Amino acid sequence: MPYLQPPEYSSYGLPDGTSSDWVTAATALINSFCRRPDLNIAQFSERLRVVSGSRTVRLTYLPLAPSGSSGSPLISIHGRFTNPRRGEVPEPNLMEEALAFSLPGEWTNIDPRSIDFDANTGELMLPWNLFGLPLNEISATYTAGLAIIGDDIKSACAQIVRNAQAAPALNASKTKIDTMQMQYFSSSLLDDTVKAWLRPYVANRLG
Repeated sequence: MPYLQPPEYSSYGLPDGTSSDWVTAATALINSFCRRPDLNIAQFSERLRVVSGSRTVRLTYLPLAPSGSSGSPLISIHGRFTNPRRGEVPEPNLMEEALAFSLPGEWTNIDPRSIDFDANTGELMLPWNLFGLPLNEISATYTAGLAIIGDDIKSACAQIVRNAQAAPALNASKTKIDTMQMQYFSSSLLDDTVKAWLRPYVANRLG
């Protein structure tokens, strides 16, 4: 769905008669820049490596959004343990018992309620393991996105349309704007102001 609706055009500096094709193409360009299918709330799943000695990971899509009645964006979390290095286990005598209950390479469920998170940064603080075994990878399913498309996104959408209409190669009378053509001119259509508005929603670690 386009991020700007016809009744809102005049509020964001666009003529009331602006073709919806311009706005649809601008919306697609925003999604491409943010490297995600949509900015509305959606469910995502990803696997993340845990840096040795760390208990934190950072999810890709922001901001995290509540899922269902739980009020938490975390739907399910699975972790995989590794053989710890010398000195990483607080009680070496418990190593045999630890490996019996948490086989290295095996996935185990982690209660999402035991994980602290920051909805704006996507950082997860993983819980301590009873035996001190370190996690080297987690699999997370969560929800992220915007429940309401804010003024920053709507303003960015309107500015892209104005930039496109001002570009000589795009300023032509057409019944439909080619999204690929908009993508070709993206470097000039997404000016510094537009990029600043969209920066909080760009997916992490995807290039």
